[in-house]
Amino acid sequence: MLAIGVDIGGTKIAAGVVDGAGAILEKLRRRTPAGDPDAIEHAVAEVVADLRGRHDVGAVGVAAAGFVDADAGNVVFAPNLAWRDEPLGEDLTDLMAIPVLVDNDANAAVWAETRYGAARGSEDVVLVTIGTGLGGGVVAGGGLLRGANGFAGELGHVRVVPDGHACGCGNRGCWEQYASGTALVRAARAMAEATSPDCENLLSLAGGDPAAITGPMVTRAARGGDAAAQDLLADLGRWVGEGAASVVSVLDSAVVLVGGGVAEAGDLLLEPARAALRRHLPGRGHRQVPALRAAELGNDAGMIGVADLARRAAG
Repeated sequence: MLAIGVDIGGTKIAAGVVDGAGAILEKLRRRTPAGDPDAIEHAVAEVVADLRGRHDVGAVGVAAAGFVDADAGNVVFAPNLAWRDEPLGEDLTDLMAIPVLVDNDANAAVWAETRYGAARGSEDVVLVTIGTGLGGGVVAGGGLLRGANGFAGELGHVRVVPDGHACGCGNRGCWEQYASGTALVRAARAMAEATSPDCENLLSLAGGDPAAITGPMVTRAARGGDAAAQDLLADLGRWVGEGAASVVSVLDSAVVLVGGGVAEAGDLLLEPARAALRRHLPGRGHRQVPALRAAELGNDAGMIGVADLARRAAG
């Protein structure tokens, strides 16, 4: 059975027709009208109708960033979209005359990586997505870990530094404040503003303006051999590994996947993360250390995963 997966982000809606092997047969994109819930729903319905006009589709799944009650199909809260207790599944089902499954985007992504990507064959997987913030999803015992309210896997808001940096969730010291693209940029700009001679290369890439430094600039400089940029990525990797050790101590996962834009730094980020995971894992020396590797499916993971979840729900 073919299924359509739709991934709704803060700036774009990506939709694709996915077959039973996880391959995308056709993909479309639309701009996300982020401030208008009704407009988002109609944009999703239009892109799905476009794809259904060319493919015999038996299921539709929608992945959304935020707190999602997958059983009810409701987006309870989405920080970057105008959704509050939004009955997205019901609304889209009415618009498109086909049942629509709704799930969290990180849940969909970890499901895709477990079924078709970097964690194939494993039943206990943690996915850490490092972008502007830090997202996560968990597969435990071969199924998605959802929790009592369906909100399990919000790894970015595990507190790692009491009374640390303020977080958008309202708390302080959350993991994403130290292991994210935002944290990387904050550290790079602070170093540059201190007029460190080590930052000359980064400042050159940013046109001499510390405030213009971006995460991709840090990665580019590090890949070119810049020692300061490499140190910045290594610090970020250590935060990733230390946090992963805490998560694994709770879940006993076999595989930790790292995805998101910052993960494009590759081993400049992953090797320090692996070292920190080994160093801080409770019971080290008496247990198998989880494999920590890059996710494979990139920005398509949410689309592929939610299509597969919808296919399974449709039978």
